[in-house]
Amino acid sequence: MLTAEDYKKVFSNPVKLVCPSFTLLAVPNTLNHSRLGLIVAKKNVKSAVKRNRLKRLCRQSFRLNQNELPAVDIVLLARRGSSEMTNEVLFEHLKRLWSRAKKKCSGY
Repeated sequence: MLTAEDYKKVFSNPVKLVCPSFTLLAVPNTLNHSRLGLIVAKKNVKSAVKRNRLKRLCRQSFRLNQNELPAVDIVLLARRGSSEMTNEVLFEHLKRLWSRAKKKCSGY
């Protein structure tokens, strides 16, 4: 997602899913594919290197699972402590989130 307006739509009335390292907000869109927006706050992840690593991992996981998701706009918020987890653990958390999002949002 690119614009602030896109993000506002997601925050208006989302489906909310929570795991230890991320919060996922999703709303249906009018496109034929899903889109991802990332919010990694400096408050939760102090180091820029760690913030960028988290964003890279989230985007890669989303790319690998995008075909299975319905047409939704997703905002992924990183929670405190997520930057301390290993790549394998983060990918597992994200995979579970994508799976739950697919089940919960498939009715759109």
